Amino acid sequence: MKTYMANAQTVERKWYVVDATGIPLGRLASKVASILRGKNKPTFTPNVDTGDFVIIVNSDKAVLTGKKLENKYYRYHTGYIGGLKEIAYGKLMAEHSDLAVYEAVKGMLPKNSLGRAMIKKLRVYKGAQHNHQAQRPEELKLF
Repeated sequence: MKTYMANAQTVERKWYVVDATGIPLGRLASKVASILRGKNKPTFTPNVDTGDFVIIVNSDKAVLTGKKLENKYYRYHTGYIGGLKEIAYGKLMAEHSDLAVYEAVKGMLPKNSLGRAMIKKLRVYKGAQHNHQAQRPEELKLF
C-alpha cells in the first residue's frame, strides 16, 4: 500500500465564503483554521499547504460568550520601551472586528513559514460585501 504525499503542483484549491453572524469567535476561528490548513481534505499532508481560500463576511456580527467583551484584552507591543498596548475586546469588536477575527484564526495556525503561507489565504470583511465574486466562492455552513 502506498502513502499519498501531496506537493505544491497537485493541490487543488477552492474558495469558500463563511458568514460569521451569530457564531462564537473561537468556534469560527477553529473551523476556518482547519480549512486553511487543509484538514478537511483526504489529501491532507502536514508539511504541505493543502488548504483552501476562506472569505469571512459579517465579522462585526460574530459573538463572544460570557463576560469576554469586558474582561478579555487584545495585547500588542509597539516595539518601543514600555510600548505594551491593550484594548478591551468590546472596543475591538466595535471598531476593528475584522482584526479580532483575523488574529483569532492566526493564533490557531502553525507558528512557522507554513502557517504564514496559510494565513495569506484568509480574507475578512466587516460587512456582507466582498470583492471576490470572480473566484466563484461556495457558501460554507459551519454550524
